[in-house]
Amino acid sequence: MKKVAMIVWNEFVNDARVLKEAQTLANLDYVVRVFALHTPGKTAKTETLQKNLDVCRVERSPLWRWRKSKQLDSKTPSPSAGTTSHNAHISVLRVISRAWTHMMLLLNIIRYRPTVVHSHDVNTLPTAWLASVISQAKLIYDAHEISTSREGYGKLSKLVAHIEKLLVPRASAVITTTETRAKYLARLYKIARPVVLQNRPRYFATQKSRLLHQALGIPQECPVILYQGGLQSGRGLEKLVRCTSRLKNAHVVLIGGGRLTQSLIDLRDSLDLQDRVHFIPTVALSELPKYTAAADIGVQPIENTCFNHFSTDSNKLFEYIIAGVPSVATNFPEIRRIVNQYGIGLLAAEGDEDDLVNCLNRLIEAPELRAKLAENSVIAAKDLCWESQENLLAEMYKKATSNGKFEAV
Repeated sequence: MKKVAMIVWNEFVNDARVLKEAQTLANLDYVVRVFALHTPGKTAKTETLQKNLDVCRVERSPLWRWRKSKQLDSKTPSPSAGTTSHNAHISVLRVISRAWTHMMLLLNIIRYRPTVVHSHDVNTLPTAWLASVISQAKLIYDAHEISTSREGYGKLSKLVAHIEKLLVPRASAVITTTETRAKYLARLYKIARPVVLQNRPRYFATQKSRLLHQALGIPQECPVILYQGGLQSGRGLEKLVRCTSRLKNAHVVLIGGGRLTQSLIDLRDSLDLQDRVHFIPTVALSELPKYTAAADIGVQPIENTCFNHFSTDSNKLFEYIIAGVPSVATNFPEIRRIVNQYGIGLLAAEGDEDDLVNCLNRLIEAPELRAKLAENSVIAAKDLCWESQENLLAEMYKKATSNGKFEAV
């Protein structure tokens, strides 16, 4: 019996990539346990998802709740001198709290006695490596992002690079999400080319509807432009909201949450676009495809703020394709490769608001073009779904667990 310990630094509630990988391995008769974070009142400590697949969530340090309450207090205006001291105190609590949580994750994984420890992203890598050493298990590193050049990681990039340089070569196999990232990681850490598992959804037959029109009171004749995902910096969302006033007879819907949620709402209100820009909170993974398929155009205006963005192919792009929705996306290499190969959308120049408006208006005003691109997306979905690549994960695991190292072709 081969036991896999997957470790994530989240609550494992909406982590589609990890869930698909875990399900694939469970269906191959690996016994998989996902080790995640527990939030009382929100998540269950243990959960069985299917045969051979369960979840163990570790409660955060007792300091975690106290630190959160202190962070809320810090939003209350106070003298600047006291604020500096307060923030330093919060940072110390954060370090202690995280160290405690990592220790609990480590102990739980060791008790599980895994054959393989599968680390998802760099924030779990040191704990996963230590667990693999103590358990005499294989280590697999799954780099969802390029964390050495990632939005919001500026101060941590040197530490991240040091951790990866030390530990990535010790992994029996490395996984990432695009060919550009695979080449980058191979050169940077002098390792074999990582296995590429794109962020593709599972295949489903498209069922078009007017769900968004009905839920939001949008006139049936108005095309809906959809952005779904995190409302975070560097994703071109301010630009998307601003350009709505220049779009012809269309509505913009943003599904998701994040740090920019309130500022985007404020921007919309300041531009008096309340009747044309709509926000829907994060939707459960099982429900999201219905919302996606109800859109007329999917948009991904990501910006070149870091190499991580430049090298992405965007899980949103695949979600739009699977749902049979034509796309307007930023003209980055990996995105361009998919859009051009399958003819599923239009490419907008990075950072060019005028070009984004032109591409969106072109689709808004040409229903026949939208229909053709949607048809191409439906055809492409059979090639660009999770099921068409999960054999790569199976092959990698077979070789890594038998020979110790996986050499990607």
